[in-house]
Formats: sequence, C-alpha cells, structure tokens
Amino acid sequence: MASTDDTRTPEDLIEARRRSLRKTVGRALKTPASDRSPLTAERRSYLLEEAEELYWNDLEWENVTGEEELEGGPLTELTFPGVLAFVRGLLLTEVPDDSPVGPAPRPQVVEDFLRFLAERVLELEGQVEEEGDEEEQALRMTSELLDQVLLTYHGVSPEDVGPEVPAKSAGAGGEGAERR
Repeated sequence: MASTDDTRTPEDLIEARRRSLRKTVGRALKTPASDRSPLTAERRSYLLEEAEELYWNDLEWENVTGEEELEGGPLTELTFPGVLAFVRGLLLTEVPDDSPVGPAPRPQVVEDFLRFLAERVLELEGQVEEEGDEEEQALRMTSELLDQVLLTYHGVSPEDVGPEVPAKSAGAGGEGAERR
C-alpha cells in the first residue's frame, strides 16, 4: 500500500486532489477570501501549530477510545470535530451583526495545514505494512481529513461530491482510503 512514486511531494498530492475535486464537481474551485490585514509569521506559525495539535489530539483520542468506530472504520467528521471547526473558523467571512469583531479569514493557514496533512499521508503510506494496522487506519483517516479540509477550503458541500471523494482517484491510500 506504500506509494510507488517516491518523488511525489505534498504539493503534488494536494494538486491531484484538487484536480479530482474539480472533475467531480464539474466546475472551477472557489478560492477563499483572505483578510487584508497582515498576518505575522509568528501568528501564522501559531495558528498552524494549533491546527496540528488538534489533529494529533483528535487522532489520539480516536486511537484510545475507538469512539467513532463503525463497521468501515471511524467517521472522519466525528473523529476530527475540533480540526474541522478550527478550519471553518479560519475561513469565516461572516459574523453576527452584534459581534464585537469582524471576520478575519486566514486561508493561508489552511493551506499550510493542507501541506501538513499531505506530508502525513505520504509519511504514513511508507509506514503501512498490512491492512488493518494502526498506520493503515491513521492513513485512511488522515487522507479523508485532507479531503474534508479541501472541501471546506473551496466551499464545496458534501452534496456536491456525493459518495465520490478526491482520494479515490488521486492516490494516497488507494483502495485503503475508501470507506464507502
């Protein structure tokens, strides 16, 4: 189940998923709005570290509890609720009228997080030794999370893609990445 292309980069994987997503929805993908105020390198790094920490915490919680385990494996949306909420918050463009602060979308941080997830997928592909081991489950969940974050980033609803997900035609786990 390991990747046969050792030269594949995280950027290649993300672009392959985007191509597959564009093909699935049959239209160009929306680029999220960005806040015009500058984002310091320190703040950007902090926000990325927070996203990564949520990923590790949610993944470890699932490994310890098996709480979201179903017949086909854990559901990504239930396994990574903190990560997905954080990503939606980073892309937020509207707030209630009575909010004390306006929206400050930071899609560049989501791009950084997508790169982190793609790196993890490629790393895990090289570690999977047999189907059903812990690395295989982490690969499947991380690959599906990468797809979920891409959907959120590009404003694509799950109804737009139906049961088809970008990972099915873009590698990164192959059939092991499929759950449906």
